[in-house]
Amino acid sequence: MHSGRGARRWTTLLWWSPAVLVPSVFLLLFFAWPAATLVARGFTNEAGALDLSAFHEVFARPRTWRIIGLTLGMAAVATALSVLLGVPGAHVLYRCRFPGRAVVRGIVAVPFVLPTVVVGVAFRSLLARSGWLGFLGLDGTITAVIAAMVFFNYSLVVRSVGPVWSRLDPRMAEAARALGATPLRAFLTVTLPAITPAIVSAASVVFLFCATAFGIVLILGGVELATIESEIYLLTTAFLDLRSAAVLSIVQLLVITGALWMAGVARRRGERALKLRSDAVEHPVGRLDLPALAVTVSVVCGAILLPLVALLARSFQRKGQFTVQNWWDLANANLSRAVRVSALEAAWNSLVIAAQAAAIALVLGVLVALVVTRKPRAKGAQRALALLDAAFMLPLGVSAVTVGFGFLITLNRPPLDLRSSALLIPIAQAVVAIPLVVRLVAPVLRAIDPRQREAAAALGAHPLRVLLTVDGAHLVRAGAVAVGFAFATSLGEFGATSFLARPEAPTLPVMIYRLISRPGAPEQGVAVAASVLLAVIAATVMVLVERGRPSTAGEFS
Repeated sequence: MHSGRGARRWTTLLWWSPAVLVPSVFLLLFFAWPAATLVARGFTNEAGALDLSAFHEVFARPRTWRIIGLTLGMAAVATALSVLLGVPGAHVLYRCRFPGRAVVRGIVAVPFVLPTVVVGVAFRSLLARSGWLGFLGLDGTITAVIAAMVFFNYSLVVRSVGPVWSRLDPRMAEAARALGATPLRAFLTVTLPAITPAIVSAASVVFLFCATAFGIVLILGGVELATIESEIYLLTTAFLDLRSAAVLSIVQLLVITGALWMAGVARRRGERALKLRSDAVEHPVGRLDLPALAVTVSVVCGAILLPLVALLARSFQRKGQFTVQNWWDLANANLSRAVRVSALEAAWNSLVIAAQAAAIALVLGVLVALVVTRKPRAKGAQRALALLDAAFMLPLGVSAVTVGFGFLITLNRPPLDLRSSALLIPIAQAVVAIPLVVRLVAPVLRAIDPRQREAAAALGAHPLRVLLTVDGAHLVRAGAVAVGFAFATSLGEFGATSFLARPEAPTLPVMIYRLISRPGAPEQGVAVAASVLLAVIAATVMVLVERGRPSTAGEFS
């Protein structure tokens, strides 16, 4: 009897070992090793001896403290504004019923799926001297950067808080009103405490995205408004100061890890709130909803639609005249000395690389999700799976710029010299995309009743057959959603790719940045047209993803 159970355990272990080993080796080679080497670079000198002088040199510079303060300050202000504007939006779009709500939800979702480079170009087109709001004089200011960050992260707050709020039991607030509480007091004493975990979770992730908004800061802020991430890029590419860049990468790692820890704590508390109701509670728009409705309409029309419309209009202008030449020049490979290919070729490069990265992320992410969603009875096995799950979430705590920088200093010599490999960029992008795949697939697998697997195994089904028959149907749909997210994320990835892209084969985000940095009207116009093209591709992918999203899929955040 005992020998039979032992044999089944060894058989199960044998079958699941590759699912653990393959992703683990990938994580060690392409994340842990580059990250550890990068951290070590900050603590050692060229001879490999312990040397903390780089920390003293970096922190002795007034610019360093200004950059850290600017990074944290802009991220904090943008996070606060995103929450203050997003909470009313969550109420209107998830608790109120009105004609066209689905369309408004779609519009609100668009900014978050745009590459940060496109967001930067959109706001630059709007706020530049020749732009619609050029008279405000905000181009190149902190206000412009913060506005772009809010534009990018508003939907994250709405989509994180809205579903939680819509599933709260309304009887608690109704009881407070019946006892004489005003609507405001009922909200502050009953509703707000219930949705606070969701708000904190969303705010933590928004802070993370704001602190690592590389493309936005690089295009709108430049050298003067540098953040930690853009300074790492500048030190590496312009000054070849790898030790100083490594020190700043360590600082950024600590900041992002803290934000992720807060998000994780809040998310676990928020999961308990979601269990209050399984169905959403909605009502027609009433008098009490008008303030939230006014804020939401203002944000959607003024802060979301205006930059997008300005970007589209700017793509048909050159030197103040209406023209379609910007779009024709997308096929011009001789447009500028800054690039060696046409924008259409760069777009093709982006599509191919994104497809490769998504394929790698899907295979490895599904393997990880299958393993971490098992429900063993042994406490030791449960802890091991929890540790494995946490390990594969670590790349979310490291900025893409740091990943690219780590690749630059580790994968450039034997035994793993990938400098000339076409898979270098897809691998870097897959490192960031794997946690997203796990986040999307794992909740679907956890929703499966484990007794189904146990019954199939008890009837003599092989472990592979159990996997195909019980988990397979759920994996197909969840996997399609996950690969869509991974593809869209990789398509607009700029941080790691900016380090690794070869001059003869840039991706579209890299090409956009190179063109928008040039003073000539043709380069500027084509950069804007290319941004519209990239935005349309990314938005199309995400529309298809949303149509196929299973109801139990996890959120991106």
